[in-house]
Amino acid sequence: MKINVIGGEMNSCEIDEYLKYVAQKYVGRQIGQMDIVIDGEFVDLKVYFKDMDFQRAYRSADYLVNTMDKLNDAKRSEFSEKQRHSV
Repeated sequence: MKINVIGGEMNSCEIDEYLKYVAQKYVGRQIGQMDIVIDGEFVDLKVYFKDMDFQRAYRSADYLVNTMDKLNDAKRSEFSEKQRHSV
């Protein structure tokens, strides 16, 4: 992973804390590069993710979920009774 610090200097402990923050915020995503932009007392984080394989998405009530675990029993039965079309 490439980390760029722009607009100032930062020690490795501070960089590690920002990495932990980004890892907790984007669980399941792989970080390819991160820019830490220092602007006075403020810090902006620009995160670039690695490409990942596409996972199946299920449409439920006009929103997408990637696992059936997030759906209630009614939605699960709706999916099991749905007619599947061949591709």
